[in-house]
Amino acid sequence: MNYLIYLAIIMIIPIWAQMRVRSTYKKFKEVPIESGVTGAQVADFIMKQNGIHDVAIEPVRGTMTDHYDPTNKVVRLSEDVYYGSTVSSASIAAHEIGHVIQDASGYGMMRLRHRIAPVASITSNLSFPLLLGGMLLGMTGLAQIGVILMLGAVIFQLITLPVEFDASKRAMAELSSHGIITANEERGSRRVLNAAAWTYVAATLVAVAEFLRLALLVFGTQQSDD
Repeated sequence: MNYLIYLAIIMIIPIWAQMRVRSTYKKFKEVPIESGVTGAQVADFIMKQNGIHDVAIEPVRGTMTDHYDPTNKVVRLSEDVYYGSTVSSASIAAHEIGHVIQDASGYGMMRLRHRIAPVASITSNLSFPLLLGGMLLGMTGLAQIGVILMLGAVIFQLITLPVEFDASKRAMAELSSHGIITANEERGSRRVLNAAAWTYVAATLVAVAEFLRLALLVFGTQQSDD
């Protein structure tokens, strides 16, 4: 039973989250907003309303490749979002500007995520080789170091959750208060943002579940040997 729960967390939930966000995005990509503004215009307008003038907005290829690059001060929007005038494009553009506002206002969790990202990347890349090598060579201590290094990725995922939810909250407030979307369009916008948030929830659940499974396996083996 425990193994089935584990499989559900690492396989079923992420697949479900991806299917949900893609289907929701696709549905509301076909729903034009009454204001007729594009995602790029939404992004530019919200930044100006918040007194932000030093962040560029660029189109990028791909679907759902939207992101904010705080190092280079640029928001990259997928072409459908950049040029689109739909509920999906407005919502996603506003979400990315939510991150810009976080950066400009010194939002603590975003700064923490930005600082921990390089460390988490290094520890994540080192953890699997050490874990695998330790298990294959029967070196429990080496495997334990690999598991401990996995904490970097877990912590990064946990910090990401409040950052993403806060960005979506800011996005809805900006879209509504400035009349970018109508009251009738708010429900669709919330559905797009909520569906996207579930992908981060799923990623966090997977990271935590995998860490706990390997920790129990490796440290449990040590206790058995003792």
